[in-house]
Amino acid sequence: MDVLSHLALGLSVALTLKSLAYCFIGVLLGTLIGVLPGVGPLVTIAMLLPITFSLDPVSSLIMLAGIFYGAQYGGSTTAILVNMPGEASSAVTAIDGYQMARQGRAGPALATAAIASFVAGILSSLMVALFGPLVGKWALEFGATEYFSLMLMGLVFSAVLAHGDLIKSLAMVVIGLMLGIVGTDVTSGMPRFSFGLPELLDGVGFTVIAVGLFAIAEIVQNVARTEKVEVFATDVKNLMPTWADIKAATKPTLRGTALGSFFGALPGITASIASFSAYMLEKKLARDPSRFGQGAIEGVAAPEAANNAAAQTHFIPTLTLGIPATAVMALMLGALTMQGIQPGPEVMTSKPELFWGLVASMFVGNVLLLVLNLPLVGLWARLTQVPYRWLFPAIMMFAALGNYSLNNSAMDVYLCAGVGLLGYVFARLECHPAPLILGFVLGPMLEENLRRALLMSDGSFADFVTRPISATFLAITALLFAAMVLPSIRQRHAQATAEGGTD
Repeated sequence: MDVLSHLALGLSVALTLKSLAYCFIGVLLGTLIGVLPGVGPLVTIAMLLPITFSLDPVSSLIMLAGIFYGAQYGGSTTAILVNMPGEASSAVTAIDGYQMARQGRAGPALATAAIASFVAGILSSLMVALFGPLVGKWALEFGATEYFSLMLMGLVFSAVLAHGDLIKSLAMVVIGLMLGIVGTDVTSGMPRFSFGLPELLDGVGFTVIAVGLFAIAEIVQNVARTEKVEVFATDVKNLMPTWADIKAATKPTLRGTALGSFFGALPGITASIASFSAYMLEKKLARDPSRFGQGAIEGVAAPEAANNAAAQTHFIPTLTLGIPATAVMALMLGALTMQGIQPGPEVMTSKPELFWGLVASMFVGNVLLLVLNLPLVGLWARLTQVPYRWLFPAIMMFAALGNYSLNNSAMDVYLCAGVGLLGYVFARLECHPAPLILGFVLGPMLEENLRRALLMSDGSFADFVTRPISATFLAITALLFAAMVLPSIRQRHAQATAEGGTD
């Protein structure tokens, strides 16, 4: 009964003209940037962060959330028509969706993706409403020790589960932690890593890191690409799937929703992992696995349901625990923090209109997305043909204006450009930036909770392993780390042994 009364409160917030307008703007922008290759939610949210500071927290969060889960919808359009996912989590959809487009079935593929996304969005929003408060109540038992261990687990999760080499991912976490502690030490008042620059005494701006690392670096990468792809934007017809298609896609949609909702609630696990896991599950359960990769509609429904479900349930750890599940969630966490709101278990009691307004807006946003995606699929298809050289100058301009407008400081623009070049170097070195942004956001909180825990225990580290919840988080962290490191050590040992035997 509490959930119904809370949802009623949320609907009273989400159905106001102001909230509806920002929800519509968010999902429209999300679909648009999901459709456009090379422009993702990270880039868009990073650029819009300065604008959101002039809005009230509820409106800004509703709009940013709409951009995030709207991009999951839009990303499937380019994945199916161009074989170039507009959003990373739609990469798996391209495997069978693009093959369906080549077979003249682009319409049913797009419709299946939209319907699966809608079903997953509605059901996973219900999961947030049901389980968010439970996680929040559980989190009230946390002290500084538990929060430190949980944040440490989230950082290791983000490094271990990121694409690429584990050592590189851990290095990115460390770089993020170091950038996060730049500025004046709260305890001693001494400057740290400011290099005598007064602009750095307050630390490196969050938008400087976000815009530089994602918007600027992404632009340079996309401009450098010269690949040409075959586009099926003119072949979108017979939009509605057949009854056989609907029957084949129903169970994969439900399984993908369940899998995505579970993965989305875990800190550090991205929607890409959820969509890939859903795809592999359907392939394993299929009577004829050879159909996958050849245009199987289950290969479109399951990953689309999974990535949209994960996008919604990412808000559970972000809002109730204050632990961002992904880099996009870290941007939203940073936006709320800069508006004076500290996400955590108290947010549901101190700011119920924020939490429940967001949950209710997800139901509204998913309905708006279905209405936007199905009738306007022809428009979205034509947008895939927009040359990227027309987009990047506008993105660069908004990035520079957004950074300058925060503090009216040219230094922020220079720092953003420097971070952008650094982000490009990271990309060339195959270092994924997501662990860095998570380290940057969680670094100050990690340090604060570590100091508080040691202060309460008179400098003893024993509390971290004697308190049950903290010990559990640390054990999970150690097991996950060992599970990823040991196979690599064994492989290198086997190679060394084999080379020794041939000498």
